[in-house]
Amino acid sequence: MELTESKTKSVSQLVERKCELNIMKLMGIVSACLMILSVFAIISVVYRESPLDQLKEFAEARVNHHKGDSSSKSVDEHKDKLLDGLLSAGFDEKSCLSRYRSVLYRRSSPHKPSSYLQSRLRKYEDLHKQCGPYTESYNKTVEMLKSGHHIGQTDCNYIIWIAYSGLGNRILTMASAFLYALLTNRVLLVDRGNDIDDLFCEPFPELSWLLPLDFPVNEFNKFNQKSPESYGYMLKRNAISNTTNSLPPFLYLHLAHDYDDKDKLFFCDHDQSLLQGVSLLIMRTNEYFVPSLFLMSAFEQELRKLFPSKDTIRTFEPGNHPFQHVMDQVVACFVKEKLLPEVDPQEPILSAPGNRKSKAVLITSLNSGYFDKIKNMYWEKPTVTGETIGVYQPSNEEHQQTENNFHNRKAWAEMYLLSLTHVLITSGWSTFGYVAQSLGALKPWILYKPENHTTPDPPCCRAMSMEPCFHAPPSYDCKAKTWVDTGALVPHVRHCEDMIWGLKLVELDNL
Repeated sequence: MELTESKTKSVSQLVERKCELNIMKLMGIVSACLMILSVFAIISVVYRESPLDQLKEFAEARVNHHKGDSSSKSVDEHKDKLLDGLLSAGFDEKSCLSRYRSVLYRRSSPHKPSSYLQSRLRKYEDLHKQCGPYTESYNKTVEMLKSGHHIGQTDCNYIIWIAYSGLGNRILTMASAFLYALLTNRVLLVDRGNDIDDLFCEPFPELSWLLPLDFPVNEFNKFNQKSPESYGYMLKRNAISNTTNSLPPFLYLHLAHDYDDKDKLFFCDHDQSLLQGVSLLIMRTNEYFVPSLFLMSAFEQELRKLFPSKDTIRTFEPGNHPFQHVMDQVVACFVKEKLLPEVDPQEPILSAPGNRKSKAVLITSLNSGYFDKIKNMYWEKPTVTGETIGVYQPSNEEHQQTENNFHNRKAWAEMYLLSLTHVLITSGWSTFGYVAQSLGALKPWILYKPENHTTPDPPCCRAMSMEPCFHAPPSYDCKAKTWVDTGALVPHVRHCEDMIWGLKLVELDNL
């Protein structure tokens, strides 16, 4: 659920036009950048066309709202279009309209990328141009794969990201894979799955990041923890080590939620030195594993230079029985934290004067019940503050449809809409919410998990940072070779608010 002050009329128009998805082609990626503790994505949410008229009108409401603010300052349009150096100027703007226009849709971010991050992004773009699909180095790698021989040391090393799990998970894991590629000087190529090429724009100039359809290794669904190419499984069988004379042509990295202790050795410096000798890595994950990269000494110096400021940048639906408890918790959260006003049960609703202050509430959920309850709450009784509250829900799909492209387009648009707001309330463990908070640089209010069908007290808490939570981190000290509390090793990596064993990045100055 999401709150924002805005012109209710504009938001109403936004919702009324929600059915026009069929004339829009939702595309996106590259611009919240690893600026969350600094690291959610060098991925920017960009769209080939405005993802929805919804986005445009919601943005216009925000822009008009800020125009009236006499304290607002004029901005350097060109600088803002490039998001302070995160984006390259080398694109045809018409190829992806919102690549340079997304700045018009949201507040200026207080989180600025370091000059070193800007330079590394430009160097990565050069590397991608040198090594991307159908270049000489890429073609050489393909021929070596076909021969089954170890590729050996080359100027171009690759990591292939496998499209896996729901859309929120995929966005978070693409961000993780890109940061890993940046740290290890690899070229990121993405498996297009069912809809990646439809949902996201090309993030790098000149050459595609999409894995060509004729790539010799392409039956990714067959990979699992016991695949002969699985790094963890090879370790179990003592089939690979730093002293191995012959390395395989590629390795499969299983980093999904069900990975085991051998798979988790990926996060050890010793194992990273071995992986550096393998030209092609293929990764499957549904986890945002960035926090554990910050615990690795091999990457410590580079991450410190990339992000000198640590603050630069699955949900399940309850059944009918527990629904009311969750609804009570949502209301308790926004009333207790004064995010929305209480209603006055004794007073009648009167016609609102023209200058009455208004707030718009955007609800995104597979279930329409939350929308109905909150809308009726403010429809039937006046607020104690005299404010007018409008409540809107763009869609209610009832069930998650991971493989449905049209469903994913709407989900992507709603994540983006949430990121444009001022205040955010999310359910715990929600990758949908993680994407929105990261893109919008928002520290959300997180609903505690209800127990015994009662509303928790307090019902929610404020997140420590805008960073997503790594739900299944390793808890192994690679040097001491023993189990350890990885949430207590360094001050900027802590356990999550919504999952006590999870890890997230925080900025100490902003706690």
